[in-house]
Amino acid sequence: MSAVSLKSQVPASAFGRVAVLFGGKSAERPVSLKSGAAVLDALQAAGVNAFGIDVGDDLLHRLNNEQIDRAFIVLHGRGGEDGSMQGLLECAGIPYTGSGILASALAMDKLRTKRVWLSLGLPTPAHAVLSSPDDCRKAAAELGFPLIVKPAHEGSSIGMAKVEDIDGLIAAWKDASRYDAQVLVEQWIAGPEFTVAMLRGQVLPPIALGTSHSFYDYDAKYLANDTQYRIPCGLSAEKEAELRDLTARACEAVGTQGWARVDVMQDANGQFWLLEVNTVPGMTDHSLVPMAAQAADLNFQELVLAILADSLEARG
Repeated sequence: MSAVSLKSQVPASAFGRVAVLFGGKSAERPVSLKSGAAVLDALQAAGVNAFGIDVGDDLLHRLNNEQIDRAFIVLHGRGGEDGSMQGLLECAGIPYTGSGILASALAMDKLRTKRVWLSLGLPTPAHAVLSSPDDCRKAAAELGFPLIVKPAHEGSSIGMAKVEDIDGLIAAWKDASRYDAQVLVEQWIAGPEFTVAMLRGQVLPPIALGTSHSFYDYDAKYLANDTQYRIPCGLSAEKEAELRDLTARACEAVGTQGWARVDVMQDANGQFWLLEVNTVPGMTDHSLVPMAAQAADLNFQELVLAILADSLEARG
């Protein structure tokens, strides 16, 4: 892949005064604080007139009273990644990075994302929605074990659990319900996991993930030191091309813009299965999009500038 087309050719002064939005009130606040700090440091080091806003109750006041030419959104989870912040910035007339209102809201809703993918014939694991112990029993009968339980509107694997029996399923549903009124359960796909980033319409090199945990959970993502990241991902050229194409189709179906990251499983027969799409992926020292960008000859600063440049080209 040529990185020339990905690198921003925009001078730092052309971005104006950039507000980096991070923190917020979602369950992913700790990750967003780290992502925001890294992005802000990179922008300032590149000569961009950037400053940070830890999004709180004074956000409207700051948007109205600060001179802001554009916003770099590094808010993970609800309130930042679900279309609400995008809608607020649209109303304020402030251009911003990443996907628009509809794609952000859709991608944040794992259930509706799956329904869109299924309507287009894209592969995603069989699933059910849980709202009672009876739903758990019905899902177990239909899908079998093992299963994985997920809050429908959370990221960073928050509230997720792999379960092996009905008692574990009911307990996991109750736990996930603490994070979200809508809880999803999926058929467990046994096999390697991949994550694939898109940047400005191009698919970056896929990453194969390895963990000693039962799945790639919050600890494996942000805390563990034994998580494995393989680039090249180890697939044959043919299978990697298939994975890249599936990622592009998954993002196109949702309508992502600027940057995104898709999580995919591969079963024992080599079949790929789409799990979810992230429209504001992590930008910490453990994060995957910076790793993929590095494999495409983009360092962290170049990655951040490319994301910001897309906001200039897409939204003026």
